[in-house]
Amino acid sequence: MKKVLIYLTNHATLGDTDEANGTFAPELTHALHELLAAGLDYDLVSINGGKAPLYGTDIEGDEINASMLQDAAFISRVNNTIPASQIDIQEYSAIYYPGGFGLLSDLAHNQEVARLSAAHYENGGVIGAVCHGPAGLLPITLSTGQKLIADKSVTGFTREEEVDYGTIDKIPFLLEEALTRSAKRYNKVQPWNAFVIEDERVITGQNPASAGAVGKAIAAHLA
Repeated sequence: MKKVLIYLTNHATLGDTDEANGTFAPELTHALHELLAAGLDYDLVSINGGKAPLYGTDIEGDEINASMLQDAAFISRVNNTIPASQIDIQEYSAIYYPGGFGLLSDLAHNQEVARLSAAHYENGGVIGAVCHGPAGLLPITLSTGQKLIADKSVTGFTREEEVDYGTIDKIPFLLEEALTRSAKRYNKVQPWNAFVIEDERVITGQNPASAGAVGKAIAAHLA
């Protein structure tokens, strides 16, 4: 059975504020719903291991999110993530970075995780990310010295969406600006519309509405 490595943040607040944050649960659960439906296995991994903070766990009307969050085995994995230092990257066929503001404060610049992801990609692996998740792609440098996304078209959470969400003045950095500087091309559609870009084995989604589609695209690559 093919397995997907899912990176979760250890950072539990929105930037340097005291507002509770972490990984945005629907961006984890909706993608995972598609991966599981495709018969894939998964591990939840974080930089430090242990309990990963989630938010967006009480969204009304989101049956997929609610159902997953009621699954004891899934919650046990969230509460006991594997430290990145303990994984064998060769065990995984794909990597997925769900979003959430917490990631901007750790995975967006962690070199240990970036090295693992670079090795995975150079070994033929697939890398997906959604919303703020593409921030995790920024530090990934290949053995050639080139950044992973330097020749890729990508998307991610937009400036307009930050303004709409009321976070523009609280985030550590603006993802749209960082991706525009680092990627070959940054793409976006109207705020909050689902939008996914596949450029070879790099798959990115713009916002929470795109999470399920990113999961489905990862599964299609592994089929």
